[in-house]
Amino acid sequence: MDAAPAGEVTFRLHYAPLAGWCRRMVGDPEVAHDIAAEAFVRLLGRWSTVSDPRAYLYTTALNLIRDRWRRTERERVALRKTAAAVATAAAPAPELRMLVDTLPRRLAQVVVLHYFADMPVDAVARELGVAPGTVKRDLFDARARLQSLLEDSR
Repeated sequence: MDAAPAGEVTFRLHYAPLAGWCRRMVGDPEVAHDIAAEAFVRLLGRWSTVSDPRAYLYTTALNLIRDRWRRTERERVALRKTAAAVATAAAPAPELRMLVDTLPRRLAQVVVLHYFADMPVDAVARELGVAPGTVKRDLFDARARLQSLLEDSR
């Protein structure tokens, strides 16, 4: 059987129920449609090796939903930790904060998280989704720029 007509039939039969099931699982219609569509894309990529398309679709969708739940929970935990750290940290001098605000966004983020929120380099790297070496380099660059700005203001 050719994948195109069989794929169309499978899509017509299973897309709406799959998207509805995903919506019940995630509570957001747009996300549900994205997940259902991604499940179909993955199915079409393995069409010749899948013996039960419906089972494959629902298993794939469930895995995508679980990934989303895990990512959302990691984001919530990071946000809570960051908010708690910022709340307990001493407020930086307004002049210093204004200087940090002049840095490029990438450099300002690492400075705020590392110095103002007192997060270790590894935690900043996880939070921003970059390597610890990238955070270290950004901190180095930020310190150099801030030092230059402080020298210019004297």
